[in-house]
Amino acid sequence: MKSFNYQIIVSFLGLTCMLNGLFMLLAIPFSIYHKENASLGILSAGLITIAIGFLMWFLNRNAPKNLQKKEGYLIVTFGWLILSLTGTLPYLLSGAIPDFTNAFFETLSGYSTTGSSILTDIESMPKGILFWRSATHWIGGMGIIVLTIAILPLLGIGGMQLFMAEAPGPSADKMHPRITETAKRLWLIYFSLTMAEFLLLKIAGMDWFDAINHAMSTMSTGGFSTKNASVAYWNNMPIIQYIITFFMFVAGTNFIITYFVFKGKWERIFKNEEFKWYFFGVLFLIITVVILIINFQDPTLQTTINHPKPFGEFESAFRHAAFQIIAIITTTGFVSADFTMWNSFVTMLIFSLFFIGGSAGSTSGGVKIVRHITMIKSSLLEFKKLLHPSAIIPVRYGGKAIHHTIVFNILSFFVLYMLIFILGSVIFTFLGLNFISAVGITASSLGNIGPALGSVSPTNNFAHLSNPAKWFSTFLMLIGRLELFTVLILFTPYFWKKN
Repeated sequence: MKSFNYQIIVSFLGLTCMLNGLFMLLAIPFSIYHKENASLGILSAGLITIAIGFLMWFLNRNAPKNLQKKEGYLIVTFGWLILSLTGTLPYLLSGAIPDFTNAFFETLSGYSTTGSSILTDIESMPKGILFWRSATHWIGGMGIIVLTIAILPLLGIGGMQLFMAEAPGPSADKMHPRITETAKRLWLIYFSLTMAEFLLLKIAGMDWFDAINHAMSTMSTGGFSTKNASVAYWNNMPIIQYIITFFMFVAGTNFIITYFVFKGKWERIFKNEEFKWYFFGVLFLIITVVILIINFQDPTLQTTINHPKPFGEFESAFRHAAFQIIAIITTTGFVSADFTMWNSFVTMLIFSLFFIGGSAGSTSGGVKIVRHITMIKSSLLEFKKLLHPSAIIPVRYGGKAIHHTIVFNILSFFVLYMLIFILGSVIFTFLGLNFISAVGITASSLGNIGPALGSVSPTNNFAHLSNPAKWFSTFLMLIGRLELFTVLILFTPYFWKKN
């Protein structure tokens, strides 16, 4: 590659920008229905974003269509940045969040599906703004980049480079040989599951506005709620929390597995090694935490809203344990109870889940379960190699040998992840946070989780952070959402060398 094809990069960013503006316009009916003044600000934001995007695309529409891997990394990273920058406009122009730093934090937290918030009174916000806030989750959950590559053939551009850079997880599994067909099917599943959850929540007793917002936040594993108390608001309506728990689990499952379920190929589910670890691991954790909180402390004593226990102590313990474990391991971050107020062992156990993450190919953030499986197997093989140093023993996953380059990539990812966690914690203490809060916000931001520990616990928010701390947190959210390498490779000198 002699040089970057900057025209196609700008053209694609413009297309992404236009789509983002169209999504903004979807929030206007909610403002009009509730007779809010925010509708004009949202309309202005949408039109400005569409105009900026159209100008970028129109001026570069005749760009050469040769898209290489390096351009793919640039488009994905800068695509997320331009989404976040334009995504602040509804907040700024409506006056809902007038400060740019706070607006950018809330926006990138939405697109990265982190769910950390600087809002101190969510319920007082305009409905149109709350819808846009949840929409940023939904857009970012699967990645608007994947949505956009479904229409790239219309422009004569292939999308594999973008899918490889954007697709969640260490590998970009495909359910169809053509990448654009894969993108379309991913979004069809995503949309269908969102609508299914919306309808079930509505039937269960949520009003339609809360139902659509929580459906978008759940399927994106984001965590933004329309209530100050998050899902704890419905502690007296267990069926709502069970529905959200189920869909959080589904959202944390590889979408390829979900696709096979849609096709009726149920036998493929437990043949998947990662899903078996995910399912039985979550089940084991729920049983363990239920036993601990029944014997040491009832979970509903520390919920953010004091509601009675409708079906007794065991049901309450099971529901909150299942909800919080799945909310954290899938990096959704919804709150039904303040897990930091349970006994210390349970709090530490749940905090350890900050470093697990959901399945590869899901909307979850974090390290991902498949990486942990690979690292554990690779580590155990070292004992065999000590006894048989001349033997060639490959790491196997799903009955097949994993190429050593993939194993090295996974090990490198985890080492880099932990180094960033340590360095990030140090930086946050330098920025004024105490040790517990610094460790919590670093793990939460990097893993795209939301609630953390200390001053950013499930019952608090991020409004008290200094501006430098907010900006550093958004940086961690971005590199965590794009799985480190996609962003950090841009900081290496050899990326920019002509070859």
